[in-house]
Amino acid sequence: MSLLLLAIGSVMILEGLVYALAPSLLEQMLEFLRRLPEAAIRQMGALVVVGGLILVWLAFQLGI
Repeated sequence: MSLLLLAIGSVMILEGLVYALAPSLLEQMLEFLRRLPEAAIRQMGALVVVGGLILVWLAFQLGI
């Protein structure tokens, strides 16, 4: 349970930093995403999920 809370807290910190430090960059990125086809957005999402799974697997392999 503590690992889950650590993961959620880390995501909240990173998301909050984006909104606090670069709100205009976030708006530009959202506008860019609006112009992309849905299939490209799905592929990017799938790649991010796979990358996240690899990082989690790697963390467990390193004993974290």
